[in-house]
Amino acid sequence: MDNQLFTAREVLPGVHHIQDAMGVCFTLLCGNERALLVDTGYGLHDVSTFVKTLTDLPVDVLLTHGHHDHVLGARWFAKTRMFAEDQADFARYTCPEKRQEILGQAAGKGLTCDESAYVSAVIPMPLPAEEGPVDLGGLTVEVLHVPGHTPGSAVCYVPEHKLLLTADNWNPCTWLFFPAALPAEEFRKNQLDRLAPLSFEKVLCSHQPRLYDRSHWEAFFQGLTDECLENAPAVPTGHGMNVDTREASPAPEMIFVFDWNKTAFARKGR
Repeated sequence: MDNQLFTAREVLPGVHHIQDAMGVCFTLLCGNERALLVDTGYGLHDVSTFVKTLTDLPVDVLLTHGHHDHVLGARWFAKTRMFAEDQADFARYTCPEKRQEILGQAAGKGLTCDESAYVSAVIPMPLPAEEGPVDLGGLTVEVLHVPGHTPGSAVCYVPEHKLLLTADNWNPCTWLFFPAALPAEEFRKNQLDRLAPLSFEKVLCSHQPRLYDRSHWEAFFQGLTDECLENAPAVPTGHGMNVDTREASPAPEMIFVFDWNKTAFARKGR
């Protein structure tokens, strides 16, 4: 379903992958009794009303981490949940200054909204999320705490569809250079330890509208070796951060941008 502000595709039965006008993706999972919205986008426009065009079920909201492009849409909902480790990021990335910055980016894309409401809207701190299964009625969502992109990053596994929702813990272009991001080696270990044993066959991520096969995820992490990290060239991020960022290429058409100074290689002076 499309309108001028959102695009939604039912990529699997009851799984609606949504893209907002700023280009970020989030996912609505619908069972027989309830629905779960995983992330909310930039929030320039009314996410809640759009979701109601996709389902008339009661909708709960899980935020995978505290970055602005995933949580600012929470202003359209009375209650959300997120792992407590990301509360500091949530406060940082929902502040009025960040919202003003987003409005500037939106203007550059020719997008408009009620700017005063966007900046002043109260977004309550999310309630603490918990690991474990969420029963939507005929559809189960296993919520997993998998630190990496941020300390509180959440990943969702839907066993009925053998589907993994990685949010920003894996994209074909994965970023690990923000202040709270874990060191590259810890990120890699957490993803492999927690997610590789799961029987997923498909993957949805936050910055691509398409459905990926597990083989893409596996190729990324198989290629993200110590040698790949150690030999990654320096690249500027363009995000105004004083970070020694390196860009590894673990698989064809995939990149991993990370903070070199957090790695064991940097600490050993390599």
